[in-house]
Amino acid sequence: MTTSIIVDTQRTVTPLWPVPQERRVVTVLFADIVGSTALVDRLDPEDVRALQRAYFDTVAGVLHRWQGVVEKYIGDAVMALFGARHSDGFDAYRAVRAGLEIQAALDRRPMVGDIRLRVRVGVATGEVVVDLGDVVTGGHGVASGAVITTAARLQEYAAPGAVALCAATARATAGLIAQRQLTPVPVAGRVPPMPVWHAVGPVRPGADRHDGPLIGRRRELATIRDQLGWAIRERTPRWISLVGPTGSGRSRLLHELTRGLTTVDGMAVRWCVAACQPYPDQALAPVAHLLRGLAGIRPSDGPAAVHDRLVAALTPLFPPTRVATAVPALQRMLTTPDDSAAALAGAAVCREVLLRLAAHRPLIVAVDDLDRAAPAVSRFLHALFSAATERGLPLALLTVHQPQWADTRPGPARRVTIGPLATVQSGRLLRHLLTRAGQPVALVDRLLPLVGGRPGHAAAYVTSVVDGADPAALPLPEAVRRAVGAELDHLDGERRAVLMAAGTLGGLISGAAVDRALGWTPGRSAPALRGLVAAGLLLSHHVDGYAFAAPALRQVAAERLPRALRAVFQLRAADAPHLDSAHRDANPPDRRAAALNGPAARSAEIVRLDTVGARAGRLDAVFAALTPVGPGGATGPTALRRPSPAPTMAARPAVSGPGTDRTAGSRRLRAVPVADDGAPTPATAASLSLRGAGGNSPRDIGRPAALSRTTPSGAAGRWTLADVGTPPGPVRAIPRPPLLRRPDGLAASA
Repeated sequence: MTTSIIVDTQRTVTPLWPVPQERRVVTVLFADIVGSTALVDRLDPEDVRALQRAYFDTVAGVLHRWQGVVEKYIGDAVMALFGARHSDGFDAYRAVRAGLEIQAALDRRPMVGDIRLRVRVGVATGEVVVDLGDVVTGGHGVASGAVITTAARLQEYAAPGAVALCAATARATAGLIAQRQLTPVPVAGRVPPMPVWHAVGPVRPGADRHDGPLIGRRRELATIRDQLGWAIRERTPRWISLVGPTGSGRSRLLHELTRGLTTVDGMAVRWCVAACQPYPDQALAPVAHLLRGLAGIRPSDGPAAVHDRLVAALTPLFPPTRVATAVPALQRMLTTPDDSAAALAGAAVCREVLLRLAAHRPLIVAVDDLDRAAPAVSRFLHALFSAATERGLPLALLTVHQPQWADTRPGPARRVTIGPLATVQSGRLLRHLLTRAGQPVALVDRLLPLVGGRPGHAAAYVTSVVDGADPAALPLPEAVRRAVGAELDHLDGERRAVLMAAGTLGGLISGAAVDRALGWTPGRSAPALRGLVAAGLLLSHHVDGYAFAAPALRQVAAERLPRALRAVFQLRAADAPHLDSAHRDANPPDRRAAALNGPAARSAEIVRLDTVGARAGRLDAVFAALTPVGPGGATGPTALRRPSPAPTMAARPAVSGPGTDRTAGSRRLRAVPVADDGAPTPATAASLSLRGAGGNSPRDIGRPAALSRTTPSGAAGRWTLADVGTPPGPVRAIPRPPLLRRPDGLAASA
C-alpha cells in the first residue's frame, strides 16, 4: 500500500537548554491494517487513495486527541509515541485509550463506499533515546530503542480489532484499563516467550485503601481542621488548597479529614467528595461524581433508580414544581457530563443544590486531584464559592492537587503544603508496611534512604520486594519513575537543565559545580536552584549547597541524560570544589597552597573521640588502632591499619598542657599544619567523619563531615591529623558541611 505522510505545520519549540537528546521511558503504539495486500489488489487506485486518506486522517485524529505524536507511517502501518517530549505519568494509559478508540472508529465501519477496515494494535512501554527537537508528526527517527520493535511484534500477535499490551504497559494501566492475559507468545531472538495482555476497556478506579495508621501529618491535619472550622463557625466560606507532589500522601490526608471532621461546635458537617480521574471521558465528570455522592446514586442503578434517588434528594430543598424541572436536567448531565449546553445547565442546578444543602447544614466540598480536571470544573467551583460568599453560608472548599497546578484561586484561599515525612516517621511507616506484607522488618535500613520521606515511594518499594525484587539491589519502581519523570517534565527548560546536571554530581551540590557542568557563566544557575528549592525538589544547605529532596529524583534526573553527555557534565564539574568531599589530588599545588595559606587557613580544635565512640560502631577499628605502644603504656608511633590497602594516617605527639586530659580512654585527635608542602601520596588521602563534640550531635556519625572543628589561624602548610603522643604524618582535611535544613513551607510532620 502506498505511503501517505501527514506533517504538522506547527513545530514543537526546542527546549532552551543544552541537551538535544534524552533517554526517556515512552509508550509506543503500532497499528496496522489486516489483509491490506489483498484489499489493495482488488481496488482501483483512486479508491486506494481515498481509503488511505480516510484511514490516516481517522488514526491521526485519535492519536492527536490523546496527545500522541505520529513518528512515522510505514506502508499502511502507523507508529506513534506517547511521552516522547512531555510526560504526565499516564503515557501508557493515553496510548491504550487511543488504541481502543482507533478500533472503535475503524472496526467493521465503512470507510469509503462499502469498504470496511480491520486493524491490529500493539502497545509497548520502554526506554528510548529521543531527539527532542524532532518530536513532531512525521519526524522520522525521533526515537530509538528495542521497545519500538516490541510494539511492532505485539500488533502481529493481536487479534483483528484488538489492542495487545506488553507487560510494562499492563502494569502501568492496571486499575485503569480492564485487561485479559493471554498465553505468552514466542518471539524470534527472545527467551522466554513474551507475555501478552489484551485491553478490554477503561474502568473507573476503585477507592484507595487507607486502612493503616496515619503516621505523622498532625500539623497539616490541625491546620486544615482549624481553617474548615473557622469557615463553618463564622459562616464565611473559605477555600483551602492541599498541595503536595505525587506520593506525598495527599489523598490519605483527605481521607483522614472526611473521617475525623464530622462536627464543628456540635453542628454536624456534611462532606461531598469527588475524585478526578486521569483524562475523564467528559469535562464535567467530577461534578457528576459529586452529584452521585450527595444523592446516593450507585453505578449499578438504572434510569428509574437514578430518578427516584434524585427526587428524594431534592424534595427537602426545592418546591415540587422546581423538583420536576431540576431532576431531568440533572439526569441529562449524569448521562452525558460533557461541556454541552444541556450538561452545563445540569451543572448549574447541581451548584444550586449544594448551596441549599449548605443553608440547611454546614457543607464541605472536596475535590481530589483537581489538576487533572477540565477547566469547566474549576469554573464550577469558582461560581459555587462566589455564590456561597455572597449568601454567607457555612461552606468550605477543599481542593487537592500538585504544586505546579496554575489555577487562580480566590483571594481568601489558604494553601497547605505537604512536606516529606521525618526520618523517624518514614521508618515507622516502612515497618508497618513490611509487617503487613509479611516481609522482614530488617529491610527498613535498606529502604529508608530510598523513600525520601514520601509515603507513596515507601509503598512502591515494599510492593517491589513483595513482587520478588532483590532487596540488595532494588531497582527504582516503575510507578515512582513515572511520577518523578512527570515532576521533571513540569519544569521549564532552565530549571530542568539544572536539575539534570545536578543529578550527575555526587554529594551536596554547589551552584559553581552546576554552572561548570552546563558551561554557564558563574552564578547563572542560582535563580533556578532557588526555584527548585521553592518547588520542594531540592533542599537548601546553609553554605550555598543543595541536596535532592527525594533520592528517586536524583536518579531519574541523571538517567535522563545520554551516557556521553553525562560524562561531559561530570568532567566539567570535576574541578569545582565539592561541599562534602576533599579537593581532588589533581588540583595544582599552587592552588592548594593558596587555599591553605590564605585567610581561610584554620588551626585545629581538638575533638574528643570518647564522646562518640559509644555510638559509632564503624569506628571501632580506628579506636583499636590508636592504642598505646611501648613500656608502661607510653605512646609511640601509631597508624591506622585495615585488612586491605587503604589510606593511612600517621600521628605525632602533642605538647601536654593544663587543659590536656591524659586519662586512658580519653584520647584526642586534632588537625595540625606541617611545614612540608610536598604532594600527598594516595596513602595520605584518608577521609573520616568524626563528629559528636563541639556542639555536633553524635547521630551525625557516618555523614560526610570534617575531621575536626576548626578555628581561624594564620598557620601555613597542609593539614594533618595528630594523635596525642605520636609522631607526625600528613593527611588531608575535609571541610565540614553543615546540617541540611528544609526550605520554608516544607514543615516536617510532627
